[in-house]
Amino acid sequence: MDGRRRRGWRRGTCTCATGRWTGRLSQHGVLAAGVPGELAALAHVAARHGRLPLSWSLERAARVAEKGFVPGRSYRGRVAGALDEVSFAGPAAPEFEEFRRIWRLPSAGKRWVLRQPELAMTYRRLAEGGAAEFYRGEVARRAVEFMRARGGLMREPDWAGYEPRLREPVRSTYRGHEVVGFPPPSSGGVHVAEILNILEAFDLKAMGEDTPEMVHVVVEAMRRAFADRARWLGDPDHVRVPRGLMDRGYAAGLAGGIDPARATPVDGAGQPPRAEEDVFEAERWRHTTHFAAVDEAGNWVGCTATVNTSFGSKVVVPGTGIVLNNEMDDFAAAPGVPNFFGLVGAEANAVAGGKRPLSSMSPTVVLKDGRPLLVVGAAGGPTIISQAVLAIVRAVDFGRPPGEALRGRRFHHQWRPDEVLLERSWGEGMARALRDRGHRVRWVDELGATQAVGLGRLGRLEAASDPRVEGMGATR
Repeated sequence: MDGRRRRGWRRGTCTCATGRWTGRLSQHGVLAAGVPGELAALAHVAARHGRLPLSWSLERAARVAEKGFVPGRSYRGRVAGALDEVSFAGPAAPEFEEFRRIWRLPSAGKRWVLRQPELAMTYRRLAEGGAAEFYRGEVARRAVEFMRARGGLMREPDWAGYEPRLREPVRSTYRGHEVVGFPPPSSGGVHVAEILNILEAFDLKAMGEDTPEMVHVVVEAMRRAFADRARWLGDPDHVRVPRGLMDRGYAAGLAGGIDPARATPVDGAGQPPRAEEDVFEAERWRHTTHFAAVDEAGNWVGCTATVNTSFGSKVVVPGTGIVLNNEMDDFAAAPGVPNFFGLVGAEANAVAGGKRPLSSMSPTVVLKDGRPLLVVGAAGGPTIISQAVLAIVRAVDFGRPPGEALRGRRFHHQWRPDEVLLERSWGEGMARALRDRGHRVRWVDELGATQAVGLGRLGRLEAASDPRVEGMGATR
């Protein structure tokens, strides 16, 4: 998604006939959406690397949308929450009419089969016309007309001009393993590498898995990396993102500031080496899903896709079934102003036409001696980064196979707000130990959803799905 033609975007409140709705314009409604990029990426991957045409996958998706499916408990809960969010806009907010109609919850006790015939028709139209139909055909025309009628800013050139960017992956090492991640404008690859670089100064295995000593040190590494994220990260097509954030000497300096016994102040970002000269190149080529897959040809794939928060902007283009994202909330409204996830940013991630917002997506491949060991990624906003780090630490430092690595208890720190998110399964003992070290702790029921494929204890492939969500890994 990008911020094309979004110079007039701002955050604030939306006044409706029913009164004043305090939903942020970057989170709900037509002003929250950027140009969707997923189809362009999928079409490129299918054409360059796939054995099946994209039309084959779209036709099967159309059958699911047409026949319908029975939503599980988690899905129903997300629908209920999204409907509650848009209910504050009142019945006089027509941009949410389609969303309310399609995702109308049945009365208690009734079986719900969610069918989406308009989406099925759109999939079949795209199967026939390809990505060009989406960006320059009937789908684009309908979207732009709807946007114009509802006060949105995107126009035909914004859709027609969208192109996927091919970028060189970021590569780092961790305890003799190669770590390959996604580059900016995702912050995931850079900061997974930065956190692991900092942790390499500490013997986590000697500290013991899930001990207060180990958790404290990892939290301190997260705090420093997320402070850098707030200051330095943005779209490298528009701003200078320092490669020095992944410099091992820089990480060693940050690690030197960590007290193994106490939380220490992190007032702001560090100063990576050659921040103005050595930067990522601009290359011209809360609802998130990640899947990890390995095939018989030896391809290892981590793919993360998102519309940001659950059901994105809650806006459905009439007649298409397509939900528009709310990726504008991934930009920084102003320096220090938090977004939906509490993340703050600076000028590097300010809104600009044609610019892509910062994300936390962290599809990652870990290799040992040139052979893949683990492919992992996650959903869950900024916790995606910490989830990926914890999965890698548990696999590399503690020898956990994928299923055990994903079952491990989680924690997260993103610098601002200055608090540790701790899953309740840790118990009061861990919370007390962290408070004794100077941390503020906030309990959460669970953190994110990680998916992975990797080598198990016997060297066989193991597919692992996060036990926190419905579903399971499949191996054949």
